Amino acid sequence: MKNLFVEYPKCTTCKKAAKWLNDHGVEFEDRHIVEDNPDVEELKKWHEKSGLPLKRFFNTSGQLYRQQCLKDKLPTMSEEEQYALLATNGMLVKRPILVGEDFVLVGFKEKDYEEKLL
Repeated sequence: MKNLFVEYPKCTTCKKAAKWLNDHGVEFEDRHIVEDNPDVEELKKWHEKSGLPLKRFFNTSGQLYRQQCLKDKLPTMSEEEQYALLATNGMLVKRPILVGEDFVLVGFKEKDYEEKLL
């Protein structure tokens, strides 16, 4: 299985991650997070596989997150409501997301990429 790299092309962190993948010869399928936003089922699978808290899938530094006052709303929302919200707009989702056969990495930390891919 080829890795799936879910990104927003204008995002500098996504660019760094893509460069790292290319520099290390890691094959991946590229997916634009806004044009092809993850649906609820994908988000559930990725969340489960990542082992991370669901909050880590939110782009907490994004304008949309702040405009919708999600910092205050998320704690009172069920997981189902959070998945549904994430599925409405790719700009709410933390990026990049790298989906491998047995892992999901959210954001870009070189150390994590090295551990999973090298």
